[in-house]
Amino acid sequence: MRMKLFMSELNLQFMLKIHIDKQVNKHKPWIETSYHGIITENNDTVILDPPLVALDKDAPVPFAGEICAFKIHGQEMPFEAVVLNKTSGEGQLRAKSPIDCELQKEYTFIIQAYDCGSGPGGTNWKKSHKAVVHIQVKDVNEFSPAFKESIYKASVTEGKIYDSILQVEATDEDCSPQYSQICNYEIVTTDVPFAIDRNGNIRNTEKLSYDKQQQYDIMVTAFDCGQKHATEDVLVRVNVKPVCKPGWQDWNKRIEYRPGSGSIPLFPSIQLEMCDGPVSSIHTTIELQTNYIGKGCDRETYSEKYLQKLCGASSGAIDLLPSPSTTTNWTVGLLIDSNDMIFKFDGKQGAKIPDGIVPKNLTDQFTITLWMKHGPSPGLRAEKETILCNSDKTEMNRHHYALYVHNCRLVFLLRKDFDQADTFRPAEFHWKLDQICDKEWHYYVVNVEFPVVTLYMDGTTYEPYLVTNDWPIHPSHIAMQLTVGACWQGGEVTKPRFAQYFHGSLAGLTIRPGKIESQKVISCLQACKEGLDINSLESLGQGIKYHFNPSQSVLVMEGDDVENINQALQKVSYINSRQFPTAGARRLKVSSKVQCFGEDICISIPDIDAYVMVFQANEPKITITGMDHFARPAAQFESERGVILLPDIRIVSTVSKMEHSADLREIGRANKQVAVKEMLHNLDFCDVLVIGAELDPEQECLELDHGELQGKHLDATNSTAGYSIYGVDSMFSYEQVLRQLRYRNWGTSATLERKFRVKCSELNGRYSSNEFNLEVNILHSSNSNFMDHINHIIFQPKFLQSVQHPEGSVSPVHSSVVPSVAMIVIIICVSILVLVVTLGVFQLCSARQHSSMGHEGTKEIEMDWDDSALTITVNPMEKYEKPHQTEEESEEEDIDDEEEDTTSAESDDSEEEEEEEEEKVIVQKGDKQNATRQEQLEWDDSALP
Repeated sequence: MRMKLFMSELNLQFMLKIHIDKQVNKHKPWIETSYHGIITENNDTVILDPPLVALDKDAPVPFAGEICAFKIHGQEMPFEAVVLNKTSGEGQLRAKSPIDCELQKEYTFIIQAYDCGSGPGGTNWKKSHKAVVHIQVKDVNEFSPAFKESIYKASVTEGKIYDSILQVEATDEDCSPQYSQICNYEIVTTDVPFAIDRNGNIRNTEKLSYDKQQQYDIMVTAFDCGQKHATEDVLVRVNVKPVCKPGWQDWNKRIEYRPGSGSIPLFPSIQLEMCDGPVSSIHTTIELQTNYIGKGCDRETYSEKYLQKLCGASSGAIDLLPSPSTTTNWTVGLLIDSNDMIFKFDGKQGAKIPDGIVPKNLTDQFTITLWMKHGPSPGLRAEKETILCNSDKTEMNRHHYALYVHNCRLVFLLRKDFDQADTFRPAEFHWKLDQICDKEWHYYVVNVEFPVVTLYMDGTTYEPYLVTNDWPIHPSHIAMQLTVGACWQGGEVTKPRFAQYFHGSLAGLTIRPGKIESQKVISCLQACKEGLDINSLESLGQGIKYHFNPSQSVLVMEGDDVENINQALQKVSYINSRQFPTAGARRLKVSSKVQCFGEDICISIPDIDAYVMVFQANEPKITITGMDHFARPAAQFESERGVILLPDIRIVSTVSKMEHSADLREIGRANKQVAVKEMLHNLDFCDVLVIGAELDPEQECLELDHGELQGKHLDATNSTAGYSIYGVDSMFSYEQVLRQLRYRNWGTSATLERKFRVKCSELNGRYSSNEFNLEVNILHSSNSNFMDHINHIIFQPKFLQSVQHPEGSVSPVHSSVVPSVAMIVIIICVSILVLVVTLGVFQLCSARQHSSMGHEGTKEIEMDWDDSALTITVNPMEKYEKPHQTEEESEEEDIDDEEEDTTSAESDDSEEEEEEEEEKVIVQKGDKQNATRQEQLEWDDSALP
């Protein structure tokens, strides 16, 4: 019973004690919510603001009202918190290890305070809320400045004051701005003409002299903002160079170019002297200035029609500014440069295009092409300057379509006809380009695919910046007038006249109805034949960038290495692919910009002013040769095919070159020799003209199968005055066509002979051939054959009397008459004599034939003789005109004449009149053989006894 009472008392006391403990430690400690602290590196005490103090409302109860600990929450914080006084709750933060500002400048962590609980064992302790502690590490100037380089080097040119020769730079490893920044630099070496600023830039304070001192070694130190200087000074070495003038060296001002030389280097040995400047890039521009040559450069001077055919353009282009001629006379009176087909308009001239040249109504597709050189218009208010205009001829002043310049803008006007839909349509197309008024040549192509109109200028596409609409033109029956250089004003004035004149130069103005031009053809038509080129592009190297402008007159090269730039510029060349280029000088300008490290332009390179002198091409001598005299029976002329007029024509072009003697001893006697060289080039027309009365279309004509022109760049026109073949093609092609030209005459009774003249030309008449004359004889059946006449007189009893009669009036043969013995003897003697003469002539002809074959080779062409009924067809009573011959042919004929004179002398034994007539015929026939040295007569002696 006592035991139970004792246990109950113990339980009661324990429960009471627990209750009392709970009543004693009722409150949590309290601290500030945040603390800011500072600790100096290499120190262990943190100065907190506010101080670290924890309070507990259970004070002054022992244990419950006392502070026993501060705990830090954070990973590997180098700090610890200690309690300095349990009763007052004071604490302190300390570093557990040395703090280094260079490793970490700031620390942030969480701290809590703990009371001592309800008893000495710290049971039932309570903790405060969490507070944030932010600690900054205070730097100590423990590091000295150190320079980035062990030595600095620079070069200067004598006699110059530099703002900055070079810059030195030092760093400091301290963590704070105060001790890590470099506040000053100082030159330690005394008595040197240099100064340094706080940024480390070194400059010279006076002009340096290479002769006085070529190198300076100066020591430089640095200070941080705590005035701690560098432990080691740095060496700065400045080299003084003599005065150097940067620029291009080893180049010639004059570069000579001879036609046909291909591509020649402009500066094969050029070098750029940079005076050892710190170069980061070099930018060089080479410009070939040819603005004053032709249409901006050397271009082909064939007519626009021929050029379009050469470039593969579609057929049907109509040349509105052709060279003046009998068929194209509307350009007569315009100012013209015949060599380049350039027409100059001074604001006072215009040309009317005849009706029928251009279709009245253009389709929705057509092309206008032209070359134009135009400058700003004079006066404040510029008027329209018409290039091409189609307006009403009378009564009204409506412009149906036009191309004009207004205020340096190119405008194309196209008014649709009334038969189109009665709605607003695009009518005016405007382009604003600087090139329109820059006084330079440019190539313009207006491609119309209505309602879209595209302009090509120098091969580049330009869309109109402005398009305005208009109504269709109302119906009328007024004729239209197409003009060039001005617009025809047929109405609204008292007297119709030109208006809106053009000021400038035009060339190659064409219109192509129904088709538009392709980009490829446009590029071909405006291409220059001369320009800059680069030999061996592969060897330029990867470090060189280059760019040509479209006409290859400007070349831009860029690189970062002087030697690479030198090698690249040595490969730049000039090329002119025209066979007969325009002679004269072409200016060359080379400008360069050098960029240094950190600077825009640090070295000034003087420009190169040079020129390419293009020599005059040796003018070709175009020579036409061939058979210049032949005869044919009338039946051949009357046949369906007629007679080939020029079966063996040959066109050869030669040039004479002056050559210097290789032997110096001969210079005083003859320092030049002439060398003749055959060359190949194109022709652009050949005319076969009728000399004398024109052809009678009722009974004669010149003919050529159209198939002969296929596959060639040739066309032909025919008239009673002759036959013209034209187009840019080779001399061989012209020969082929001319050899197929035929002459027909189906009324030969009234014609005995015809004379023709052949003349060819290159570059619109710039180079012309000789005039080759041809005489053609028509042999009528009434003319006696010589060999038949010989056979006839053998059996003619009245031979001596019969030869006195004119041809065709000889008495008929009387077979009943019996000749006497004396007469028979005479006839036999005459026959033997004729036979001997005939055989002599035959041997002479054979000898000449072998000689001619050996001399002429493959040039010989056999004459097509018709000997079906005749052996030799001649007219004894006819005297032939001696044809035109070259000097070589004349010399050859002189020798032949001597031989034939000897042959005639040997036949003078008989004094009879009949023999003299026979000899005249033979000699005349020999002369004809000499005149046609490429032809040989085929003698048929089968009828001789």
